[in-house]
Amino acid sequence: MKYRLSIIYLLLLFTLPVLAQQVKIGGVISDENGDPIELATVRIEGTATGTVSNLKGKYSLKFSSRDTVTLIYSMIGYNTRKRVLVRPQGNININMTLPVLDYELGEVTITENRRQTGTVQQIDIKANKLMPDASGGNIESIIATQAGVSSNNELSSQYNVRGGSFDENMVYVNGTEVYRPLLIRSGQQEGLSFINPDMVESVGFSSGGYEARYGDKMSSVLDITYKKPERFEATGAFSLLGVSAYLGFGNKKFSWINSVRYKSNRYLLGTLDTKGEYDPQFTDYQTFLNWRPNKRWEFGFIGNISENKYIFQPEDRTTRFGTLSEVREFKVYFDGQERDLFRTFFGAGSATYHFNDHNSLTFQAAAFHTKEQETYDITGQYWLNELDPSGEDEEAEDTGETIGVGTYMEHARNYLNADVQSYSLTGKHQVKRHAIQWGLELKKERIKDKLREWELRDSAGYSLPQVPDGPELIYSMSSKNDISSSRMSLYAQDSYKFKTNAGLFTLTAGLRGSYWSWNKEFIVSPRASLALIPAFNEQFTFRAAAGVYYQAPFYKEFRDTTMVDGMATVSLNKDIKSQRSIHFVVGSDFNFRAVGRPFKFTAEVYYKALSNLIPYNIDNVRISYYGRNMANGYAMGLDMKLFGEFVPGTDSWLTFSVMKTEEKINGKWLPRPTDQRYNLSLYFTDYFPGSKKWKMNLKGTLAGGFPFGPPHSGREEAVFRTPAYKRVDIGMSRVIIDNTDKHRTGFGRNIRSIWLGLDVFNLLNISNVNSYYWVTDVYNNQFAVPNYLTSRQINVRLLIDF
Repeated sequence: MKYRLSIIYLLLLFTLPVLAQQVKIGGVISDENGDPIELATVRIEGTATGTVSNLKGKYSLKFSSRDTVTLIYSMIGYNTRKRVLVRPQGNININMTLPVLDYELGEVTITENRRQTGTVQQIDIKANKLMPDASGGNIESIIATQAGVSSNNELSSQYNVRGGSFDENMVYVNGTEVYRPLLIRSGQQEGLSFINPDMVESVGFSSGGYEARYGDKMSSVLDITYKKPERFEATGAFSLLGVSAYLGFGNKKFSWINSVRYKSNRYLLGTLDTKGEYDPQFTDYQTFLNWRPNKRWEFGFIGNISENKYIFQPEDRTTRFGTLSEVREFKVYFDGQERDLFRTFFGAGSATYHFNDHNSLTFQAAAFHTKEQETYDITGQYWLNELDPSGEDEEAEDTGETIGVGTYMEHARNYLNADVQSYSLTGKHQVKRHAIQWGLELKKERIKDKLREWELRDSAGYSLPQVPDGPELIYSMSSKNDISSSRMSLYAQDSYKFKTNAGLFTLTAGLRGSYWSWNKEFIVSPRASLALIPAFNEQFTFRAAAGVYYQAPFYKEFRDTTMVDGMATVSLNKDIKSQRSIHFVVGSDFNFRAVGRPFKFTAEVYYKALSNLIPYNIDNVRISYYGRNMANGYAMGLDMKLFGEFVPGTDSWLTFSVMKTEEKINGKWLPRPTDQRYNLSLYFTDYFPGSKKWKMNLKGTLAGGFPFGPPHSGREEAVFRTPAYKRVDIGMSRVIIDNTDKHRTGFGRNIRSIWLGLDVFNLLNISNVNSYYWVTDVYNNQFAVPNYLTSRQINVRLLIDF
């Protein structure tokens, strides 16, 4: 018994001190900005004892004391830190800061497609850099390849969506709506798109049924977010179409990006039928600055200065058209010139207060100014010849039989100045499963114009139109207006996610209201969408959306034209109402794998009920409105898209759309000017077999023609259709230096990559028709002479990333 008691006594003697030396360590793990780090690891070196931090960065760890204890704090993406404790005792508080790693991770290929549970799809723009594009690499070129979108002019960044006009598309950059020049009448004049692709971080696009937070237009919304880099980066691009340079740098608190672009279409315009001295010069500078001094406040500013100059002195033109049995030739000799200037300034500043990670408030102020001048005096002497298609009469083949001669004179002195200021307050709140957004906006507009255009046409020896009292201008227009108005709008919406036995639902519903002081009109737009990822097969996503969308008139729409003594006079219609479109959209996504690679198939059916329509005519990319609400109509169709890795490691897609849109004018149903029955688009990327140093990008389009008729005539005369638009562009690129996933040393260590490319625009050399010029022969027959777009052309480009 004494022996046993001695053993127990000795055990207690050694155990009690150990029990007395239990240590508890706790604290907070944060980054250099003081923000908590979740799931950071804390462990004792040489043991299995450890723990992880919670959502607030807090941790707690108990262990037995000893002579020396080494604590290791680690987290992926952060530097590891150690703390050595000598004979620790009791409760100890240690707060640890983990710095961010100062080296770049290599590129990661993501093989799953992001689920689209709303009406806005996210578009990957990484293909944009190497895409063959006659417009110079615009973001709109990628948008034009999406389902439901069409663009039949490679010189323009404008696009149509589901039967809507160019004016029915909204563009946002960092939450602020941006505007395009108003007097543009051809893609040759248009210049640079506002969106600078070098500065873009993400692209969201909706072709209909979009949320209440977006404004009052009827067709689509393009939502652009610019970059906030946390380290130095730069890009330089050089090609026969122009040059661009991008520079960005920053850290966790501050970022600043800048970009300069210069573009000239002279090289492309040289392929047109009309020869002469083209001197288009398009330049712009953009900057975006973001500063977050602490975790509560964030400030941003975006600025843009753009100047587009277009100078043209035409010399001559030769266009052959007709059929195999009836070949005609249109020859023109010109005198005069065109000089256009489009200068715009844009600035937007924002201040955001973050109450916490789930609640924020943003105030934003923006200003837009445009000065536009469109002036030309051009005289043309033309001959319309009928050629011998058989080639038996060589002389007739060369000169042809003259069936029409004439002269035309075109004159314009168009000046426009516009100022738009906007002030908005928006909020975002996360309450459990609800994502709530709301906003208030005040917008002030001031537009002044002085427009004067006329055209004289003398065909086959007499002036057109022929009147008993003497010659009369075939077209004349005069306008002088000054308008100031205010627009107010507000919206509120909620996105709610919930799960049932049927699957995971996402419901987004909102209400938007707007008031315009010009016509004293208040409009209300309810909008809602519902998405379901079904429990029976999570590879499917089903979506449905409905809403009321208004096209609030913006200057061009309410210019009412009246004829007085042969002259068209423009006045502003105060009785104008907003055009209305009620959207119904049903769609589905199916994610699947084929041949071991991921794919996604999307299909959407839509119907748009249109009312209070303002009819319009389209000449090239200029839209001329009637200025009155005098039509109702509809648009309906089916959009399909197959997206995936047609070739392993690359993204490609194929889209196909069918659509029909009509409007009823004066009791008669007529196809709308954008009634394009079908559209097939392909974007395909491939590597050379056995080597990824060579890359091929191919873009193809096959789209139906649009209705058209004689110029300056009513919609009832638009009984013809342009030929189908068929175009294939191809680009071959070779990487010279590739350090994207390597440790950089030696020569070229500051360069991420260098790509050298060769593009062939209009590979098949197809003559696509842009518009028509109408002439009359000696028999008083009218002929629509096609104005063709660019033919085959080669472009060389160099892209450097730092």
